Amino acid sequence: MIVKDVIEKLNLEIFSAPEGVDRVVKGGYTSDLLSDVMGHAKEGQIWITLQTHKNIMAVATLKDLAAIVLVKGFKPEADTIEASLSEGIPILGSNLEAFELSGELFNILK
Repeated sequence: MIVKDVIEKLNLEIFSAPEGVDRVVKGGYTSDLLSDVMGHAKEGQIWITLQTHKNIMAVATLKDLAAIVLVKGFKPEADTIEASLSEGIPILGSNLEAFELSGELFNILK
């Protein structure tokens, strides 16, 4: 499955880096703690978080994540969008809670 398929199945909004929607999705990871994601997320996963600041892009780039999904209707900050465009890692959005979105992502990836 690729990011574009996840966007369509979960009705996600694309905030940035639409050119990255062809990245392969290998799983998902849900956390709001940057150090947790740095220590445990794996390459190709979609990261679900409510964090919106630029540092999420540093972590996503370090771990070579497929995309970031912001929950609860949160929107990325302007410098976060700039970093996303530079790295080609999409930032997506959902109005769902992290718990709900994690369950939906799990169901479409299993």
